[in-house]
Amino acid sequence: MDILSEALGSMRTGRPRSVRTHGRAPWGLRLSPVAGAGFHVVLYGTCWLVPEGDAPDLRPIALSPGDVVFLRDGRGHVLADSPSTPPQEAQPPEFRPGAPLGTVTIGADGPRTSLLCGHYHLDQGRPHPLVRQLPEIIHLSTRHGRHSELCSAVQLLGSELENPRIGSAGIVPALIDSLLLYILRAWIEEQPPTEARGWAAALSDSAVAPALAAVHEDPAAPWTVESLAGRAGLSRAAFARRFTALVGEPPMAYLTRWRMTTAARLLRESDAPLTTVAARSGYGSEYAFAKAFKREYGQAPGGYRRDVRAV
Repeated sequence: MDILSEALGSMRTGRPRSVRTHGRAPWGLRLSPVAGAGFHVVLYGTCWLVPEGDAPDLRPIALSPGDVVFLRDGRGHVLADSPSTPPQEAQPPEFRPGAPLGTVTIGADGPRTSLLCGHYHLDQGRPHPLVRQLPEIIHLSTRHGRHSELCSAVQLLGSELENPRIGSAGIVPALIDSLLLYILRAWIEEQPPTEARGWAAALSDSAVAPALAAVHEDPAAPWTVESLAGRAGLSRAAFARRFTALVGEPPMAYLTRWRMTTAARLLRESDAPLTTVAARSGYGSEYAFAKAFKREYGQAPGGYRRDVRAV
């Protein structure tokens, strides 16, 4: 069971949106907060990302070709050739025939920078703990042979955007869609084993990872702390302590969370009857399921399905 893909899939509520940005120094672009997660890929040239807000750990970040930035909560920020350049508000992109994405052009006649900018639609109202534990800003470099798969995705994107050909309109969105997994995989694998914490450690932990995989693969199974501990090869108490320390909540709390997440996804994406949704979420009766769902989401399953489909 690919827990990373499952966790992200449970939060994603739409296709990513993106735009090609061309800047010539001096240039500065202010990007408003988005409902989801933001990202930038530097395809050519250099620039700075300046986070907005007064948090002391949010400092300007120098970006070079091949760099990728992921903003977990879609924080507002500025992109510019220099942190001191006054920014302009972002304008609607221009769409040219044959181009797979719209473009934004800004600046004067100085050195050129080209970026892919966009955001992923993620349900931040109920974030998966894996995403919640990520740093607010992830900065990854693909130079000097680092993160080869992410580097390949960036190079493919750059090639398709620089020279659009037959099929680019389908290839580019698919690459952008996959980019999120490449970013998070690269960040998780970048954590030194001796320093990894939280989900970065849980996904490779010899006891916790098998238990997580079992819950994700079959959330409807009658799991108990004892049965999950058996999968992990630990005593009940030792497993519960280890699971809670890495995942951030006790095993049964996470099981309930994942069951409700599974149910919500089924309600959004399928026409399965409520009895089927209840059974696939680990509930023996529609009544018990509806009660648990309303406690978690604040409304009955049928009302939730109607509301999310009306958006």
